[in-house]
Amino acid sequence: MTETKARADGGMPKAQNPAAEAKAAMTEFLNAFKGFQTDVTQSLQQQEERLTMLDRKTMTYGRPALSAAADVDVPHKKAFGAYLRSGDDDGLRGLVLEGKAMSTAVAADGGYLVDPQTADSIRSMLVSTSSLRSIANVVQVDATSFDVLVDRSEVGSGWATEAAATSETATPQIERIAIKLHELSAMPKASQRLLDDSAFDVEGWLAGKIATRFIRAEAAAFISGDGVDKPKGFLTAPKLANGSWAWGSLGYVPTGAAADFAPTNSVDCIINLVYALGADYRANAAFVMNSKTAGAVRKMKDADGRFMWSDGLAASEPARLMGYPVLVCEDMPDIAANAFAIAFGDFNAGYTIAERPDLRILRDPFSAKPNVLFYASKRVGGDVTDYAAIKLLKIAVS
Repeated sequence: MTETKARADGGMPKAQNPAAEAKAAMTEFLNAFKGFQTDVTQSLQQQEERLTMLDRKTMTYGRPALSAAADVDVPHKKAFGAYLRSGDDDGLRGLVLEGKAMSTAVAADGGYLVDPQTADSIRSMLVSTSSLRSIANVVQVDATSFDVLVDRSEVGSGWATEAAATSETATPQIERIAIKLHELSAMPKASQRLLDDSAFDVEGWLAGKIATRFIRAEAAAFISGDGVDKPKGFLTAPKLANGSWAWGSLGYVPTGAAADFAPTNSVDCIINLVYALGADYRANAAFVMNSKTAGAVRKMKDADGRFMWSDGLAASEPARLMGYPVLVCEDMPDIAANAFAIAFGDFNAGYTIAERPDLRILRDPFSAKPNVLFYASKRVGGDVTDYAAIKLLKIAVS
Protein backbone atom coordinates (compact mmCIF):
# COMPACT_ATOMS: atom_id res chain seq x y z
CA MET A 1 0.00 0.00 0.00
CA THR A 2 2.88 2.38 0.81
CA GLU A 3 4.77 1.55 -2.42
CA THR A 4 1.61 2.27 -4.45
CA LYS A 5 1.34 5.76 -2.96
CA ALA A 6 4.99 6.54 -3.70
CA ARG A 7 4.58 5.65 -7.38
CA ALA A 8 1.45 7.74 -7.59
CA ASP A 9 3.41 10.80 -6.36
CA GLY A 10 5.95 10.50 -9.22
CA GLY A 11 8.43 8.05 -7.85
CA MET A 12 10.63 10.60 -5.87
CA PRO A 13 10.22 13.53 -3.48
CA LYS A 14 9.60 17.05 -4.85
CA ALA A 15 13.02 18.37 -3.56
CA GLN A 16 14.81 16.19 -6.07
CA ASN A 17 13.15 17.74 -9.25
CA PRO A 18 15.87 17.78 -12.04
CA ALA A 19 14.61 20.96 -13.81
CA ALA A 20 14.70 23.05 -10.65
CA GLU A 21 18.10 21.70 -9.74
CA ALA A 22 19.55 22.56 -13.18
CA LYS A 23 18.11 26.08 -13.08
CA ALA A 24 19.63 26.70 -9.67
CA ALA A 25 23.03 25.43 -10.82
CA MET A 26 22.97 27.67 -13.92
CA THR A 27 22.07 30.74 -11.84
CA GLU A 28 24.92 30.02 -9.47
CA PHE A 29 27.37 29.63 -12.39
CA LEU A 30 26.32 32.88 -14.00
CA ASN A 31 26.68 34.77 -10.73
CA ALA A 32 30.13 33.32 -10.23
CA PHE A 33 31.19 34.17 -13.79
CA LYS A 34 29.91 37.72 -13.46
CA GLY A 35 31.92 38.17 -10.30
CA PHE A 36 35.01 36.76 -12.00
CA GLN A 37 34.53 39.12 -14.96
CA THR A 38 34.24 42.09 -12.59
CA ASP A 39 37.43 41.10 -10.81
CA VAL A 40 39.32 40.77 -14.11
CA THR A 41 38.07 44.17 -15.32
CA GLN A 42 39.10 45.89 -12.10
CA SER A 43 42.51 44.23 -12.22
CA LEU A 44 43.09 45.38 -15.80
CA GLN A 45 42.07 48.94 -14.94
CA GLN A 46 44.46 49.03 -11.98
CA GLN A 47 47.26 47.65 -14.14
CA GLU A 48 46.59 50.27 -16.85
CA GLU A 49 46.63 53.07 -14.26
CA ARG A 50 49.98 51.88 -12.89
CA LEU A 51 51.46 51.71 -16.39
CA THR A 52 50.16 55.19 -17.20
CA MET A 53 51.73 56.67 -14.08
CA LEU A 54 55.02 54.93 -14.86
CA ASP A 55 54.92 56.24 -18.43
CA ARG A 56 54.38 59.82 -17.24
CA LYS A 57 57.22 59.63 -14.73
CA THR A 58 59.88 57.97 -16.85
CA MET A 59 59.03 58.52 -20.50
CA THR A 60 57.43 61.94 -20.85
CA TYR A 61 60.68 63.85 -21.24
CA GLY A 62 62.27 61.19 -23.38
CA ARG A 63 59.70 61.22 -26.15
CA PRO A 64 59.84 63.82 -28.95
CA ALA A 65 57.02 66.34 -28.96
CA LEU A 66 54.36 65.63 -31.53
CA SER A 67 53.67 68.32 -34.10
CA ALA A 68 50.43 70.16 -33.52
CA ALA A 69 49.95 70.66 -37.25
CA ALA A 70 51.48 69.12 -40.33
CA ASP A 71 54.16 71.18 -42.05
CA VAL A 72 52.78 71.36 -45.57
CA ASP A 73 55.96 72.99 -46.90
CA VAL A 74 58.31 70.12 -45.98
CA PRO A 75 57.73 68.01 -49.14
CA HIS A 76 58.27 71.00 -51.43
CA LYS A 77 61.36 72.12 -49.48
CA LYS A 78 62.95 68.67 -49.81
CA ALA A 79 62.09 68.45 -53.49
CA PHE A 80 63.38 71.97 -54.12
CA GLY A 81 66.65 71.17 -52.29
CA ALA A 82 67.13 68.12 -54.50
CA TYR A 83 66.56 70.28 -57.58
CA LEU A 84 69.17 72.83 -56.48
CA ARG A 85 71.81 70.22 -55.66
CA SER A 86 71.43 67.76 -58.52
CA GLY A 87 68.82 69.12 -60.92
CA ASP A 88 66.43 66.31 -59.98
CA ASP A 89 62.98 67.80 -60.51
CA ASP A 90 61.00 64.56 -60.21
CA GLY A 91 59.93 65.55 -56.70
CA LEU A 92 58.65 68.92 -57.86
CA ARG A 93 56.84 67.36 -60.79
CA GLY A 94 55.33 64.77 -58.47
CA LEU A 95 53.98 67.47 -56.19
CA VAL A 96 52.35 69.12 -59.19
CA LEU A 97 50.75 65.84 -60.29
CA GLU A 98 49.48 65.20 -56.77
CA GLY A 99 48.03 68.70 -56.60
CA LYS A 100 50.07 69.58 -53.50
CA ALA A 101 52.00 72.52 -54.90
CA MET A 102 50.22 73.75 -57.99
CA SER A 103 50.98 77.35 -57.05
CA THR A 104 54.68 76.74 -56.43
CA ALA A 105 55.84 75.13 -59.66
CA VAL A 106 56.04 76.19 -63.28
CA ALA A 107 57.30 74.73 -66.52
CA ALA A 108 60.81 73.29 -66.35
CA ASP A 109 62.16 75.67 -68.99
CA GLY A 110 60.98 78.61 -66.90
CA GLY A 111 62.40 77.35 -63.62
CA TYR A 112 60.72 76.59 -60.31
CA LEU A 113 59.42 78.85 -57.59
CA VAL A 114 61.46 78.77 -54.39
CA ASP A 115 60.08 77.15 -51.26
CA PRO A 116 58.12 79.51 -48.96
CA GLN A 117 60.79 79.55 -46.25
CA THR A 118 63.52 80.74 -48.63
CA ALA A 119 61.20 83.28 -50.23
CA ASP A 120 60.28 84.68 -46.81
CA SER A 121 63.92 85.05 -45.83
CA ILE A 122 64.71 86.96 -49.03
CA ARG A 123 61.68 89.19 -48.56
CA SER A 124 62.64 89.82 -44.95
CA MET A 125 66.15 90.89 -45.94
CA LEU A 126 64.76 93.27 -48.57
CA VAL A 127 62.47 94.96 -46.05
CA SER A 128 64.96 95.13 -43.19
CA THR A 129 67.72 96.87 -45.14
CA SER A 130 68.04 100.60 -45.83
CA SER A 131 65.72 100.68 -48.79
CA LEU A 132 62.73 102.80 -49.65
CA ARG A 133 60.69 99.64 -49.08
CA SER A 134 60.64 100.30 -45.34
CA ILE A 135 58.65 103.54 -45.71
CA ALA A 136 56.95 103.23 -49.12
CA ASN A 137 53.63 101.60 -49.94
CA VAL A 138 54.36 97.99 -51.01
CA VAL A 139 51.61 96.01 -52.75
CA GLN A 140 51.62 92.51 -54.20
CA VAL A 141 49.83 91.90 -57.47
CA ASP A 142 49.33 89.01 -59.90
CA ALA A 143 49.13 91.14 -63.05
CA THR A 144 51.83 92.76 -65.18
CA SER A 145 50.98 96.26 -63.94
CA PHE A 146 49.30 98.00 -61.06
CA ASP A 147 46.98 100.98 -61.48
CA VAL A 148 46.63 103.60 -58.76
CA LEU A 149 43.66 105.97 -58.78
CA VAL A 150 44.46 109.30 -57.15
CA ASP A 151 41.80 111.83 -56.21
CA ARG A 152 43.82 115.04 -56.31
CA SER A 153 41.07 117.56 -55.68
CA GLU A 154 38.24 118.16 -53.27
CA VAL A 155 34.51 117.96 -53.91
CA GLY A 156 33.15 121.52 -54.08
CA SER A 157 30.78 122.82 -51.44
CA GLY A 158 28.74 125.91 -50.73
CA TRP A 159 26.26 127.41 -48.32
CA ALA A 160 22.61 126.89 -49.17
CA THR A 161 19.78 129.24 -48.31
CA GLU A 162 16.13 128.49 -47.92
CA ALA A 163 14.91 130.45 -50.95
CA ALA A 164 17.86 130.50 -53.38
CA ALA A 165 18.62 127.65 -55.78
CA THR A 166 21.63 125.45 -55.01
CA SER A 167 24.44 126.01 -57.49
CA GLU A 168 26.58 123.24 -58.96
CA THR A 169 29.86 122.61 -57.14
CA ALA A 170 33.26 121.54 -58.47
CA THR A 171 33.80 117.93 -59.56
CA PRO A 172 36.78 115.99 -58.16
CA GLN A 173 39.59 115.04 -60.56
CA ILE A 174 40.66 111.40 -60.69
CA GLU A 175 44.23 110.64 -61.82
CA ARG A 176 45.22 107.15 -63.00
CA ILE A 177 48.86 106.16 -62.52
CA ALA A 178 49.96 102.83 -64.04
CA ILE A 179 52.96 101.10 -62.47
CA LYS A 180 54.51 98.59 -64.83
CA LEU A 181 56.29 95.57 -63.38
CA HIS A 182 59.85 94.88 -64.61
CA GLU A 183 61.94 91.74 -64.27
CA LEU A 184 64.77 91.86 -61.73
CA SER A 185 67.26 89.01 -61.96
CA ALA A 186 70.36 87.61 -60.30
CA MET A 187 72.58 84.70 -61.32
CA PRO A 188 74.89 83.37 -58.58
CA LYS A 189 76.93 80.23 -59.18
CA ALA A 190 78.36 77.38 -57.11
CA SER A 191 80.55 74.39 -57.89
CA GLN A 192 78.88 71.01 -58.16
CA ARG A 193 81.31 69.63 -55.58
CA LEU A 194 80.10 72.22 -53.08
CA LEU A 195 76.48 71.36 -53.84
CA ASP A 196 77.21 67.66 -53.29
CA ASP A 197 78.40 68.45 -49.77
CA SER A 198 75.41 67.69 -47.53
CA ALA A 199 76.76 70.04 -44.84
CA PHE A 200 76.45 73.01 -47.20
CA ASP A 201 73.21 74.97 -46.70
CA VAL A 202 72.42 75.59 -50.36
CA GLU A 203 69.02 77.16 -49.63
CA GLY A 204 70.47 79.67 -47.15
CA TRP A 205 73.40 80.51 -49.39
CA LEU A 206 71.15 81.04 -52.38
CA ALA A 207 68.75 83.25 -50.41
CA GLY A 208 71.61 85.45 -49.21
CA LYS A 209 73.17 85.88 -52.64
CA ILE A 210 69.87 86.69 -54.32
CA ALA A 211 68.80 89.10 -51.59
CA THR A 212 72.12 90.98 -51.75
CA ARG A 213 71.84 91.47 -55.49
CA PHE A 214 68.18 92.45 -55.39
CA ILE A 215 68.73 94.91 -52.53
CA ARG A 216 71.36 96.87 -54.45
CA ALA A 217 69.37 96.97 -57.68
CA GLU A 218 66.06 97.89 -56.05
CA ALA A 219 67.47 100.54 -53.75
CA ALA A 220 69.03 102.42 -56.67
CA ALA A 221 65.99 102.07 -58.93
CA PHE A 222 63.46 103.31 -56.37
CA ILE A 223 65.46 106.54 -56.03
CA SER A 224 66.92 107.26 -59.46
CA GLY A 225 65.57 104.62 -61.86
CA ASP A 226 64.60 105.99 -65.28
CA GLY A 227 61.61 103.69 -65.76
CA VAL A 228 63.18 101.87 -68.72
CA ASP A 229 63.15 98.14 -67.86
CA LYS A 230 63.30 99.15 -64.21
CA PRO A 231 61.14 101.03 -61.64
CA LYS A 232 60.89 104.79 -61.91
CA GLY A 233 62.66 106.54 -59.05
CA PHE A 234 61.10 109.52 -57.33
CA LEU A 235 64.13 111.75 -58.11
CA THR A 236 63.48 111.37 -61.85
CA ALA A 237 60.14 113.16 -61.58
CA PRO A 238 59.97 116.77 -62.85
CA LYS A 239 60.89 119.34 -60.19
CA LEU A 240 59.63 122.86 -59.54
CA ALA A 241 60.33 125.46 -56.88
CA ASN A 242 57.79 124.87 -54.16
CA GLY A 243 56.31 128.35 -54.61
CA SER A 244 55.19 127.42 -58.15
CA TRP A 245 54.53 123.72 -57.57
CA ALA A 246 51.96 121.94 -59.76
CA TRP A 247 50.69 118.36 -59.93
CA GLY A 248 52.99 116.06 -61.90
CA SER A 249 56.18 117.48 -60.36
CA LEU A 250 57.91 117.48 -56.98
CA GLY A 251 58.37 120.76 -55.17
CA TYR A 252 61.77 121.75 -53.77
CA VAL A 253 63.25 124.37 -51.46
CA PRO A 254 66.86 125.67 -51.79
CA THR A 255 69.61 125.59 -49.20
CA GLY A 256 70.58 129.21 -49.89
CA ALA A 257 74.15 128.38 -50.97
CA ALA A 258 75.51 127.33 -54.36
CA ALA A 259 77.19 124.05 -53.39
CA ASP A 260 76.53 123.50 -49.68
CA PHE A 261 74.34 124.56 -46.80
CA ALA A 262 74.31 128.25 -45.98
CA PRO A 263 77.26 129.22 -43.74
CA THR A 264 74.94 130.96 -41.26
CA ASN A 265 71.57 129.69 -40.06
CA SER A 266 72.11 126.53 -42.05
CA VAL A 267 69.25 124.77 -40.27
CA ASP A 268 66.72 127.20 -41.75
CA CYS A 269 66.54 125.27 -45.01
CA ILE A 270 65.63 122.08 -43.10
CA ILE A 271 62.83 123.93 -41.33
CA ASN A 272 61.63 125.34 -44.66
CA LEU A 273 61.65 121.84 -46.14
CA VAL A 274 59.53 120.43 -43.31
CA TYR A 275 56.87 123.13 -43.55
CA ALA A 276 56.79 123.05 -47.34
CA LEU A 277 55.02 119.72 -46.93
CA GLY A 278 51.28 119.83 -46.26
CA ALA A 279 50.11 119.27 -42.71
CA ASP A 280 48.16 116.14 -43.70
CA TYR A 281 51.41 114.48 -44.84
CA ARG A 282 53.74 115.60 -42.05
CA ALA A 283 52.25 113.22 -39.47
CA ASN A 284 53.70 110.20 -41.31
CA ALA A 285 56.70 111.89 -42.94
CA ALA A 286 60.38 110.89 -42.91
CA PHE A 287 63.71 112.23 -44.17
CA VAL A 288 65.73 110.33 -46.80
CA MET A 289 69.45 111.06 -47.32
CA ASN A 290 72.79 109.28 -47.63
CA SER A 291 75.49 108.90 -44.97
CA LYS A 292 77.60 111.88 -46.09
CA THR A 293 74.62 114.21 -45.95
CA ALA A 294 73.57 112.77 -42.60
CA GLY A 295 77.08 113.48 -41.26
CA ALA A 296 76.73 117.14 -42.22
CA VAL A 297 73.13 117.53 -41.01
CA ARG A 298 73.71 116.03 -37.59
CA LYS A 299 76.12 118.89 -36.79
CA MET A 300 73.40 121.51 -37.22
CA LYS A 301 72.16 123.40 -34.14
CA ASP A 302 69.24 125.69 -33.54
CA ALA A 303 69.49 129.28 -32.25
CA ASP A 304 69.83 128.01 -28.68
CA GLY A 305 72.73 125.70 -29.51
CA ARG A 306 70.73 122.47 -29.39
CA PHE A 307 71.40 119.77 -31.98
CA MET A 308 68.52 119.19 -34.38
CA TRP A 309 69.57 115.54 -34.80
CA SER A 310 68.84 112.92 -32.14
CA ASP A 311 69.87 109.27 -32.21
CA GLY A 312 67.35 106.51 -31.59
CA LEU A 313 67.01 105.35 -27.99
CA ALA A 314 66.60 101.67 -28.96
CA ALA A 315 68.63 99.51 -31.31
CA SER A 316 65.87 99.36 -33.93
CA GLU A 317 64.74 102.95 -33.47
CA PRO A 318 65.77 105.27 -36.35
CA ALA A 319 67.58 108.53 -35.82
CA ARG A 320 65.38 111.64 -35.89
CA LEU A 321 65.75 115.09 -37.33
CA MET A 322 63.37 117.71 -35.94
CA GLY A 323 61.40 114.81 -34.49
CA TYR A 324 60.97 112.97 -37.82
CA PRO A 325 62.66 109.62 -38.59
CA VAL A 326 65.66 109.55 -40.93
CA LEU A 327 66.17 106.76 -43.49
CA VAL A 328 69.78 106.56 -44.68
CA CYS A 329 69.85 105.42 -48.33
CA GLU A 330 73.29 105.44 -49.91
CA ASP A 331 71.85 105.94 -53.40
CA MET A 332 70.73 109.48 -52.56
CA PRO A 333 72.99 112.18 -54.11
CA ASP A 334 75.89 113.73 -52.19
CA ILE A 335 75.92 117.40 -51.27
CA ALA A 336 76.89 119.16 -54.51
CA ALA A 337 75.73 122.03 -56.69
CA ASN A 338 72.13 121.58 -57.88
CA ALA A 339 71.87 118.16 -56.25
CA PHE A 340 68.66 117.11 -54.50
CA ALA A 341 70.42 115.67 -51.47
CA ILE A 342 67.48 115.36 -49.04
CA ALA A 343 63.90 114.24 -49.52
CA PHE A 344 61.15 114.70 -46.96
CA GLY A 345 57.63 113.38 -47.19
CA ASP A 346 55.02 110.73 -46.54
CA PHE A 347 56.43 108.02 -48.80
CA ASN A 348 53.66 105.60 -47.91
CA ALA A 349 51.32 107.94 -49.74
CA GLY A 350 53.82 109.36 -52.23
CA TYR A 351 55.61 106.28 -53.62
CA THR A 352 54.19 102.83 -54.42
CA ILE A 353 56.17 99.64 -55.00
CA ALA A 354 54.27 96.89 -56.84
CA GLU A 355 55.63 93.35 -57.08
CA ARG A 356 54.65 89.79 -57.76
CA PRO A 357 54.97 87.62 -54.65
CA ASP A 358 56.71 84.72 -56.40
CA LEU A 359 60.44 84.22 -56.94
CA ARG A 360 61.55 81.90 -59.73
CA ILE A 361 64.74 79.81 -59.88
CA LEU A 362 66.22 78.16 -62.99
CA ARG A 363 69.18 75.78 -62.57
CA ASP A 364 71.78 75.84 -65.38
CA PRO A 365 74.57 73.21 -65.05
CA PHE A 366 75.87 73.63 -68.63
CA SER A 367 76.81 77.26 -69.30
CA ALA A 368 79.60 77.61 -66.71
CA LYS A 369 81.03 74.12 -66.14
CA PRO A 370 82.17 72.90 -63.63
CA ASN A 371 80.01 75.46 -61.83
CA VAL A 372 76.22 75.50 -61.67
CA LEU A 373 74.39 78.76 -62.36
CA PHE A 374 71.16 79.68 -60.60
CA TYR A 375 69.08 82.21 -62.50
CA ALA A 376 66.68 83.91 -60.07
CA SER A 377 64.08 86.41 -61.19
CA LYS A 378 61.17 88.39 -59.80
CA ARG A 379 59.00 91.21 -61.12
CA VAL A 380 58.80 94.59 -59.43
CA GLY A 381 57.89 98.16 -60.32
CA GLY A 382 57.62 101.54 -58.62
CA ASP A 383 56.56 105.12 -59.25
CA VAL A 384 55.43 108.32 -57.55
CA THR A 385 51.71 108.12 -56.82
CA ASP A 386 51.15 111.40 -54.95
CA TYR A 387 53.27 114.34 -56.04
CA ALA A 388 52.09 116.46 -53.13
CA ALA A 389 53.43 113.98 -50.54
CA ILE A 390 57.18 114.44 -51.23
CA LYS A 391 59.37 117.57 -51.07
CA LEU A 392 63.05 117.91 -51.96
CA LEU A 393 65.97 120.01 -50.71
CA LYS A 394 68.09 121.43 -53.54
CA ILE A 395 71.69 122.47 -53.00
CA ALA A 396 71.35 125.86 -54.68
CA VAL A 397 70.94 129.56 -53.96
CA SER A 398 67.36 129.52 -55.25
